[in-house]
Amino acid sequence: MPRKPSADPSPVADFETSLEALEQLVEKMEHGEMSLEQSLAAYERGVGLYRRCQQALEQAELRVRLLSDPENPAAAEAFGTPRADDA
Repeated sequence: MPRKPSADPSPVADFETSLEALEQLVEKMEHGEMSLEQSLAAYERGVGLYRRCQQALEQAELRVRLLSDPENPAAAEAFGTPRADDA
C-alpha cells in the first residue's frame, strides 16, 4: 500500500531550509548593522534554527541506522524502501 505524503516537510527539506535561513542570519549578523536588541533576537532565532538542523540530522542518522540494520528488515518497508531480496 503506498504511503500518503505527509503535510510536514521531510527532515531533509526541513534541514536544508533551516540551514539556509541560519546562514543568511549569520551573514546579516556578521555585517554588524543590527542594534543590540535585533542582534539578541537574531541570536535567539539562530539557536532555534540550529536545534532544528540538529534534530533533522539526528532523524536522518536514525533512519540510516534502521535501514542498514540487517536484523530489522521491516524498517526498510516502513520507510518505503524495498528490501534487497525484493529487488
